[in-house]
Amino acid sequence: MYPQIVLYCLLTVNILTFITYGIDKYKARHNHWRVREATLLLLAALGGSIGALLAMRAFRHKTQHKKFRYGVPAILLVQLAIAAFCYYRYTSMV
Repeated sequence: MYPQIVLYCLLTVNILTFITYGIDKYKARHNHWRVREATLLLLAALGGSIGALLAMRAFRHKTQHKKFRYGVPAILLVQLAIAAFCYYRYTSMV
């Protein structure tokens, strides 16, 4: 039951992150107030790194900024390491 809740939360965060990156790209093209870069990176760090990477590709957004080009994949690698550790711990307890 617990792993399913985590997966639903991650799916929700990734969808929210993808949409937020899309909104920021729209605002950038139309000269509106933008979403702060700290917010975009925070969403990636809170579990939305896959959504961030997909949005960066889909919208061609933030791909030239080093903190996004290298930071978001680094966040994803850390999250995968944490997920692998948690999976190992969870399966060894069962």
